[in-house]
Amino acid sequence: MATKKAGKSAKTGGSAKTGEATAARQRSIQREALQAAKQAKKKAPAKKSPAQASARKQPTRLPAQHLAKPGKEADLDLQPRFTAPDYAGSGKLEGMAAIVTGGDSGIGRAVAVLFAREGADVAVLHLAEDGDAQETRRHVEAEGRRCLVIAGDVRDPAFCEDAVGQVVDAFGRLDVLVNNAAFQQHVERLEDLTDAHLQETLQTNIAGYFHMARAALPHMEQGASIINTGSETGIFGNPKLLDYSATKGAIHAFTLSLASNLLDRGIRVNCVAPGPVWTPLNPADKPAEDVAKFGKDSDMGRPAQPEELSPAYVFLASPVMSSYVNGAILPVMGGPRG
Repeated sequence: MATKKAGKSAKTGGSAKTGEATAARQRSIQREALQAAKQAKKKAPAKKSPAQASARKQPTRLPAQHLAKPGKEADLDLQPRFTAPDYAGSGKLEGMAAIVTGGDSGIGRAVAVLFAREGADVAVLHLAEDGDAQETRRHVEAEGRRCLVIAGDVRDPAFCEDAVGQVVDAFGRLDVLVNNAAFQQHVERLEDLTDAHLQETLQTNIAGYFHMARAALPHMEQGASIINTGSETGIFGNPKLLDYSATKGAIHAFTLSLASNLLDRGIRVNCVAPGPVWTPLNPADKPAEDVAKFGKDSDMGRPAQPEELSPAYVFLASPVMSSYVNGAILPVMGGPRG
C-alpha cells in the first residue's frame, strides 16, 4: 500500500510541475503582449483614409445638404455615380425585359443602366420624380434599349397590376423584377414614430414588394428572377431606423420564403443588402450636417456609389451567371460590418 501511495504522489508532483511550467509560459506571453501594447500606445495613431477598391477613385467628401422628400437626384450637389464607365456589357440579359421600382435615381437608376448595357429593355417605376426618371430613360436608351417610365405608388396593388400590364404590353415579356422602392426617415425614439410614419414605411418597403411580385409572377416563366433590395440594417439593425430596419429584415425573410415557394417554377429570388450608398434617400432623411458624415463609420470609411452596387444586380438577374443562386442575401457593404 505504501508503494502505491508513493507512486500516486510522484505522478501528482509531475502534473503540478507541468502546470507550473504552463502558467509561467502564459505569464511570459502576457508580459510580452502588455509591453507591446504599451509601445503601440506611444505611437501616434494613423488617420484612417477612406478605402478605394473601384476601377476609378470614388468621392469621399459629401456635401452638407438636405433635400425635401422624396428627394431628387438632380438636386444633389454631389451627383451620384451610376454610369459605371469601366463596365463592359456582354449580352448577359440579351432580349430580356425588366422592371425596376425606384428606378428614377440612386441604386435603381444604376441598375437600369447596366441592365440596358447587358441587353435588357427596362421599365422604370417611380413615385413623382419625373425629371430624374426621364434622365434615367435617356441613359437607358443611350445603351440602345427601350425604356418605359411609369409614375405611381407601389403601396397601391391596383397600380402595381396596371404597371406590370403596361410593361408586358410594351415589351411582350417580363423576365426580371427588381423591388427597390423605399421610404426612410430617422426618429430618435420609438415614441416619436407616429402611426402615419410607421404605415408609410411598412406599406412602401414590404407591402409594396408583395404587391409587385404578386402582379409580376403570372407573366414570369422559368429562368426569370426577382431581386429585392434589402439593407445592412436588416442584418445589424439601426437605433434610429427602427421601422426601416424591421422592413429590411422582413424583405430578407420574404426573399428566402419566396425563393423556396417558386423553386419548382424555375423562378429565382435573391436579395442585395447594401451598406451606405450615396443616393437621394439619405439627404432626404437626415439633417445636412449629418449627411456630410454619411458612411464615414463604414468599414471603407465612405459610402458606396450606386455604380458599385449595380453589377451585383446584373449577377443575380443573369441566368448565365447565377442559375444556381437562389434565396441568397448578397451583402455589398464594403466590409463584414458594413
